[in-house]
Amino acid sequence: MGRPTIADVAAESGLSVSTVNRVLNGKQNVREETVHKVFRAAEAIGYHAAPLIKYRLQEDLPEVRLGVLLQKEDQRFYQNFAAAIENAVSSLSHVRARVEIINAGSQDPDEQAKLLLKLGARAQVLAATAVDHHGITAAVQRLKARDIPVYALLNDFAQGVRHNYVGLNNLKIGRLAAWTISKAARRPGKVAIFVGGLRWHGHQLRETGFRAYFREYSREFTLLETLVNLETRQVTYEATLDLLHRHPDLRGIFVAGGGMEGAIQALREMRQPDEVALVVNELTDLSATGLQEHYVSLIDATPLDKLCTALVADMVTAALDGATDTPGQIFLQPDLYVPESL
Repeated sequence: MGRPTIADVAAESGLSVSTVNRVLNGKQNVREETVHKVFRAAEAIGYHAAPLIKYRLQEDLPEVRLGVLLQKEDQRFYQNFAAAIENAVSSLSHVRARVEIINAGSQDPDEQAKLLLKLGARAQVLAATAVDHHGITAAVQRLKARDIPVYALLNDFAQGVRHNYVGLNNLKIGRLAAWTISKAARRPGKVAIFVGGLRWHGHQLRETGFRAYFREYSREFTLLETLVNLETRQVTYEATLDLLHRHPDLRGIFVAGGGMEGAIQALREMRQPDEVALVVNELTDLSATGLQEHYVSLIDATPLDKLCTALVADMVTAALDGATDTPGQIFLQPDLYVPESL
């Protein structure tokens, strides 16, 4: 078949060729409903001028500029996160929204603060995954003074200054991990927890919930000192090998942030399936394989599509109507996977 023509668009839309021509030529006496119908038909058959029609649909709409700061660009989770944000923005029909997404290269709060201020020079509303640090709070305060609201994503920061927190209830995620290990472990013993760093507020909450559950319901387990893995695979791998060598009675591990790949690799080398209950975050090819092989007991995953839809909608509202003075939070339910889920 040849390239779609105006006649093909007319046939697909159920309109006349002359009506389609008026839409393409930007005539003013065409109802918006008709323009939408022509656009849908043009997009469905792959007509080359579909983007032009979409632009004309949007040219009278308000423009919104969004900025998002994420972490480690090379990690699949943050790649998926960026894609979900872009999809949520592209699906908006009542505004012309543009989003700029940049990634921090480290957990350095000075770097993250500078990137936030850099984004703030070009965007009306910001969202970020960032550490909880006085330097970040100062940057958010400067942005707030310029009427630029900032959303905390997944990890809360600048409490009382930032506009909204959007993510999971991290205290409950920690309790869920503890409950899983206490039920999945074959017998009492020692339990370890990894956090990404000492400035990740979400990881602190997960640790608090984790330890509180064991103190309340499963005192027969011994919790080891918290380990920092910088959310890296290699550090987690080496630290897990060390744990397995020093603690033959290790019964459970909770990786509260990134770096789960290292724990899965170490368990695969040193233990049999189901010998150590492992709880990790985010569903990836590697974590799914670990789950199916019974080296992972539970995956708690961020519902990225739902999160980004809620986030972008709220950011657009803040851009159009102004941010409220009362900071809030939007909690989403995690997606949970056990070995029999996949």
